[in-house]
Amino acid sequence: MRLTMPTAVVEGTQLTVMPFRDDAVVGTMAVPALVQLVPSPRAEEDPRKLKAASGLVRRHAELRATVQRTLKSSQKGKNVRPYAEYIAAGIKGELGAAWSTPPITLWHAGPLAALSEELVFGTGLRTLTVAPGTMVVAIDGETQTTAWHDLYDDPEAYGLTYPQLSRVRIPFELYVDLAPADARQIFYDRNVQGVAVAKNLAMSMDQRDFGTRLAHLVADSVRIDVDGQRVPFARLVNVSKRQLSTGDREVVTLSALRALVVTTLYGRGGLARSAESVHEDELPAGARPEQVEAAVVPILGDLIVRHAREFAERGAITAPAVLAGLGIAVHPTMPWSESGAVFRMDDLLRLLDGIRWEREAKYWDGVAAKTGTSGRLNFSGGVKDSGGRVADAILYPATEAGRQIRGL
Repeated sequence: MRLTMPTAVVEGTQLTVMPFRDDAVVGTMAVPALVQLVPSPRAEEDPRKLKAASGLVRRHAELRATVQRTLKSSQKGKNVRPYAEYIAAGIKGELGAAWSTPPITLWHAGPLAALSEELVFGTGLRTLTVAPGTMVVAIDGETQTTAWHDLYDDPEAYGLTYPQLSRVRIPFELYVDLAPADARQIFYDRNVQGVAVAKNLAMSMDQRDFGTRLAHLVADSVRIDVDGQRVPFARLVNVSKRQLSTGDREVVTLSALRALVVTTLYGRGGLARSAESVHEDELPAGARPEQVEAAVVPILGDLIVRHAREFAERGAITAPAVLAGLGIAVHPTMPWSESGAVFRMDDLLRLLDGIRWEREAKYWDGVAAKTGTSGRLNFSGGVKDSGGRVADAILYPATEAGRQIRGL
């Protein structure tokens, strides 16, 4: 008797997807599916593990190397654990709804094992099958992929359990049967073509950052007169730009206002923190969050009201470096300041009274701005570059810079 062979059945990992072009689909998958389809980049860079790995894993590592950077000796590798901690915090509900991970971009090196017809007519939804042993590489989102591997390898280390991870769905896009050169081009486009967000602007969007929250509280605390109308100062703060243009109705950026807050908190040390996160457990020694809020918000709000006209006219006081320098000058009035001298708010106000806030070279050239070849004064210098000079000019009126900004 001869046994008849069974009807061929396509085996592999099935994913429900929706095509968005003829060689690419989008969908979501479970964490076990991701770690099964895409080997750990960290493991593929470990010579000892790779030496003992199967031929399939070694071939995958070779293919990955043609379209990806290494994790070792790069910021990318250093970001894996913080990324895993961030994801774990999101899964555990510690971040509420304010957390997100971008879709992982995958490359399926070869044709699909199978692709079904539409599951529901008109929806585009289909089921595709990835055959065992197929090369699937993350060409964008590899740091996230490595973080998912770390979470799945040892969930307890991040305060998670396997049941919690099993409920997670990971968004992805999958490019099918591309040549390696095309996959490399997608890697380049994703990492180079986009415009990177300036770090201090990105920081001003972080609502978990204590400095950003304080900046919002300061902006919300006061109203000023503009063109005969009393408006909330928050309405005049641009939250989406690093620099304002002539046509903007706002008078100051949130990142500049945050620089004022951070230097008020830390003094000159705040210049280096203008583009870094400020956590409540990193406040100056002896300062509690509620104490900081109670001290900073009214004082900075009062300064804004006192200089409402200069703000409304977009005077030099609205420049990031000038606000940072002003914050350094305010810092000694804070109860946690380490300054040995007794410096009261009245002393600061006397120093500010004589300053000329007009955006003119005779006052600010070489202090917080530079005059270009066209003769136009440019305040685009960074907080770290000019904030200290501005602070010195404010605090020491007898110096050359101090006399200059006072028109003496």
